[in-house]
Parts: sequence; C-alpha cells; structure tokens
Amino acid sequence: MTENKKAEKEIQEKLNNEKARREEKAATAPEKTNVLKEVIDWVAVIVCAVIISFLINTFVIVNATVPTSSMESTIMAGDRVIGSRLYYLRHEPERGDIIVFDYPDDPNILYIKRVIGVPGDHIEIRGGVVYINGEPIDEPYLNVVTEGEWGPYDVPADSYFMLGDNRNDSADSRYWHNTFLTRDGIVGKAVFKYWKGFERFQ
Repeated sequence: MTENKKAEKEIQEKLNNEKARREEKAATAPEKTNVLKEVIDWVAVIVCAVIISFLINTFVIVNATVPTSSMESTIMAGDRVIGSRLYYLRHEPERGDIIVFDYPDDPNILYIKRVIGVPGDHIEIRGGVVYINGEPIDEPYLNVVTEGEWGPYDVPADSYFMLGDNRNDSADSRYWHNTFLTRDGIVGKAVFKYWKGFERFQ
C-alpha cells in the first residue's frame, strides 16, 4: 500500500471515529437533558406544595391535636381537629362554638374548649347546672354532672368564658389566672375531627 493510500485511510478512520463520537454524544445529550428537566420539574412541584401547605396552615386552617380528655366525649384524647381561621372574620363567636385558641396564660400553647359565656354574660355554676343571666342552659353534649359551685363570673367586653365538655377534668376558665379568652386570642373555629373517625361539629 502506498504512503498516500495509508495517509488517506488514516484520515478516513479519524473522520469516521469523530463522526461516531459526535453521533454518540448527540444521542446521549437529549437523555441527560430530559433527566435533568424531570428532576427540576419534581423539585418545583415539591417546593410549590410546601409553600401552598404553609400558606394554608398559616392563613386558612389550623390543624390541632387534642392531648387530653378535657373535651370528651365530643373530642377524645388523641383526636385531630381541623379549624377554620377565616370563620370569625365574618362571624362573632357564639355560645356552644368549639374554638381553637391561644391559652390565655401561655399564648404559645393551643387549647380547644367550648364557648359558654359571651360578652356581657353573668355566669354561675351550681347544682351541676350552668346559669347564664339567671337562666339554666341546655348542654346536650355533656355526659357528666359538673361538680362544685363556681362563679359568679361577669364576662367583659370582647371576651369569652370557656369550659371543657368533660367538666370535672378540664383546665378551663374556672382555673386560669386570666379567666377570660379575649377575641384576639381566638385562632379558629373547630370544624371537624378526622383521626379516630370523621365527625363534623355543629
């Protein structure tokens, strides 16, 4: 084989190798690009989900776990409760509402109790019955008779008197240093429990 033909053959082999290398690179590049794009898409979805969850939990709902038996048998110890942070933007708290709120003696702790007294109410508990402004109130949610004599309490403006449904095992307004829950301490209205069975509150 002449020197010229050898040189031509070597050049052709180099060209062929370079062409194969480019073709291989072109074939793998889209695959790498697709994998990278998919990873970025998943990261974006996760970040968006975290942000949306944070916003919902901060401004729309409150998700609370009830650690004690103070609201039995309406809410059992260990039940999880969803409350609406928006409800009381349009409504005033009413007697009988179950509310998630900042504990008046330590606002870093969330409590769940029932509204018994609203602003201006005169409250007394005697003979196992709660009297509001001299009249006994109907409490069908109770399964115990309230022990002891309590009151009288006069609920200030913009404040609420709170009791647990399990009256004889509840740290509520009767025992707090700051007896009344103020309006700005309300976090939301309890809407339903969902852990040990689903139940919507009235």
